[in-house]
Amino acid sequence: MMERALEKGMLAARWLLAPIYIGLSLMLLALAIKFYQELVHLLPQILEIREMDLILVALSLIDIVLIAGLIVMVMYSSYETFIGKLNVAEHKRMGWLDKLDAGSLKLKVAAAIVAISSIHLLKAFMNLDSIPNDKLLWYVIIHLTFVVSALLMGIMDHIASKDSKEQSGGL
Repeated sequence: MMERALEKGMLAARWLLAPIYIGLSLMLLALAIKFYQELVHLLPQILEIREMDLILVALSLIDIVLIAGLIVMVMYSSYETFIGKLNVAEHKRMGWLDKLDAGSLKLKVAAAIVAISSIHLLKAFMNLDSIPNDKLLWYVIIHLTFVVSALLMGIMDHIASKDSKEQSGGL
């Protein structure tokens, strides 16, 4: 009886995540506002802005889009994993959600972090004159750390999926 009550409590506790997903939705809204704010600031200057500055603005917008996509992936897949199945049958474009498990989500998050880091590194290289060499070196080291981490995660996921196929008689 005590065990059953503990299990019910633990299962009910998963609903504590729901407000967190609502918070992520609000963060998505904040990113959308920031995206359009950047566009509104750009439009009056579009004819005078230097090409390099335009590229930096574009990279900033891409950065926001990557982070927003990451939030959506984490929200949807985490909800499906911990709370309950989303009714995606009526939304034909949400078929990717069925293919997103914890392992593939980790890889997508790692890939997004590498992409975001790449954008920041590219921005730094485009402003080479204003960034000290030691700071630039740290940017490169941090970026390479993200790349190596993502690569190792991918290798570990590949090995784990290969092992699970072998154990289930897939090979």
